[in-house]
Amino acid sequence: MTETVRRDHITIVLNQPRYPENIGAAVRAMRNMGISRLTVVDPRDYDLEKIRKMATHGCLETVDGIERKDTLKEALEPFQYVVGTTARLGGQRTTSKPGTMAEKLVSISRENQVALVFGREDRGLSNEDLRLCHELVHIPTAEFSSLNLAQAVMVMCYELFNAGSESTPAFAPRMAQRRELDAMLEQLKDILIRISYINPENPDYWMHHLRRFFTRIQARAREVSIIRGLIRQVAWYAEKRYQDGLKDARKRGWKNETDTIR
Repeated sequence: MTETVRRDHITIVLNQPRYPENIGAAVRAMRNMGISRLTVVDPRDYDLEKIRKMATHGCLETVDGIERKDTLKEALEPFQYVVGTTARLGGQRTTSKPGTMAEKLVSISRENQVALVFGREDRGLSNEDLRLCHELVHIPTAEFSSLNLAQAVMVMCYELFNAGSESTPAFAPRMAQRRELDAMLEQLKDILIRISYINPENPDYWMHHLRRFFTRIQARAREVSIIRGLIRQVAWYAEKRYQDGLKDARKRGWKNETDTIR
């Protein structure tokens, strides 16, 4: 039996789309490939009439079920796995092709909620947005590269629709949600600043590699919970040592004052 992507575990996320017609066209594209969950983040123009017109009558249920969020970080909090799309290559961006990513999601989508994120029509996802993603995917084109938002959604959804494997499926555990991972990283940043491990003037620069590491290893919720417990213990011990030092300093100071009076 061929195992396929669990399309009910896939959500398309449009970050700051500029035109309602593109939202409607994206709905139509994803529904053609059996995906019905859509989140729209901070749209420039959310004209439902124009969205419904482009989506066509058969997709109105999906339009009515669109979730709207103010920020991408908020939108991604419930997901265990986040795939960002990017047209730009180079630098520290490691990308996969749509088909390769779709095959990987066959096993991942079995136990995890997956978000597939698309950026603004004019400039895509920012570097800050991409840091919220576990992996990036790039749609290759010929010399002329100018995919419409709905076209990009269709390409990705088509690959997800066709992905499948008749071999023994790879094991993919249930991973930590984005909100759990982000909370752990904030907690880790705080303690690393307090123990002077990273520069407090620019902590996000120093946290970049740690964020990439924890994203890449696909940590489970239980593992994140254990790490947060370790961080709390380190914070407690550091505070205890600090308070013990203050007590010791006060005692030494009191004895010195007594010796002087005598």
